[in-house]
Amino acid sequence: MSSNAAMIALILCLLIAALHLYFLVLEMFRWEHPRTRAAFGTTADFAKASKVLAANQGLYNGFLAAAVALSLYWGEAGRPALIFSLACVIVAGLYGAVTASRKILFFQALPGALALAAVLARV
Repeated sequence: MSSNAAMIALILCLLIAALHLYFLVLEMFRWEHPRTRAAFGTTADFAKASKVLAANQGLYNGFLAAAVALSLYWGEAGRPALIFSLACVIVAGLYGAVTASRKILFFQALPGALALAAVLARV
């Protein structure tokens, strides 16, 4: 395994963790903020009505971030958990793309797939 491949995998996985922490912040703490509403294409009334659901979704994104970060912390022993965590990111992104917004495919599923491919390539 080249150190470049390992570094790319690490950077992509850290990006996934950071991205999901960002989703947590948006969905749990900034859901009703005008910029967040613009990003998600929601109205003030919808944001207010769906605040609890968004916070729940944000919490799940936080768990995905924690799973990826903890798997990285464990090093090679965490590789199976990292692969599973990234697969969960991809599945969540695919489901979101089908049920909520196609943009989720590009902001969640595709980055997760790239990170997983990098992790699997560093055999």
